[in-house]
Amino acid sequence: MNRQNNRSGSSARNTGKPGRPPKKTGPAPTGKRVGKSRPVVKEEPKKEFAPRKWEKKPFVRKTQAEKTVKQPKDRTLSSEGMRLNRYIANSGVCSRREADTYITAGVVTINGKVITELGTRVMPGDEVRFDGRLLSAEKKVYLLLNKPKDFVTTTDDPHAERTVMELVRNACDERIYPVGRLDRNTTGLLLFTNDGDLSKKLTHPSHNMKKVYQVSLDKPLTKADLERVADGFELEDGFIAADAISYIDAEAKTEIGIEIHSGKNRIVRRIFEHLGYRVKKLDRVLFAGLTKKNLPRGKWRFLTDNEVKFLKMN
Repeated sequence: MNRQNNRSGSSARNTGKPGRPPKKTGPAPTGKRVGKSRPVVKEEPKKEFAPRKWEKKPFVRKTQAEKTVKQPKDRTLSSEGMRLNRYIANSGVCSRREADTYITAGVVTINGKVITELGTRVMPGDEVRFDGRLLSAEKKVYLLLNKPKDFVTTTDDPHAERTVMELVRNACDERIYPVGRLDRNTTGLLLFTNDGDLSKKLTHPSHNMKKVYQVSLDKPLTKADLERVADGFELEDGFIAADAISYIDAEAKTEIGIEIHSGKNRIVRRIFEHLGYRVKKLDRVLFAGLTKKNLPRGKWRFLTDNEVKFLKMN
């Protein structure tokens, strides 16, 4: 009986008789979206833009005479003079902005007269003083060289085949000088500058500027001789003692590190020669806090502002 009723219900759906509503009939689906989300196709044609025209200038090779050569900035006084703040900055005292502050504070004089007006120009022959100290118009330069062997530390020696000045010849326009000296066969750090005050400070023994050398000896250094160098002894030109000394190679004992502040001529070599040793190699690895880091042999670099400040503070 139930099966009969089910069959009759199915028949009612198909014939539209009471029961479930009949299935919707219509065309087969096409797969296109319908309703509000249907894309609208504009009948207007797309606006066409004219392509941009690029103007390309023809390449013309310049002759050697037409090429402009960049001229270095003139750091000396010309007939038009130089602004006072720039003059002070070039002397290495401070920056231009700081110089303006010092000028208005009344600590700068030109030919004995206090100058407080900004924009004042310094003319050739003028004497400029900062807090009583005479200034030079030339910019201060500080350069560090990793000196190779067989170069003489001198500015002018007609008997020397090669001098350290050849290695820094094109470094700057200013005339710079080596601070102290290294022997022809000694390698390592050598500072150059045109700052006379700093040069005097770094070379005078009373300032105790630290210098560290790596020494290679022809034979092992005995413990007794190492202690003698540390305690000090008399040489022909006076008493000498190392500030610090130690073995670099504890087994071979031929590689020695020695710290000393004396500026006497050939002092490190003479210390070991006095004890019966021959120095095969001598390399200065530290000078006044400056190191050879990232500075290959025979190359130079300018000091950073922080390094210059550090040298002037000590």
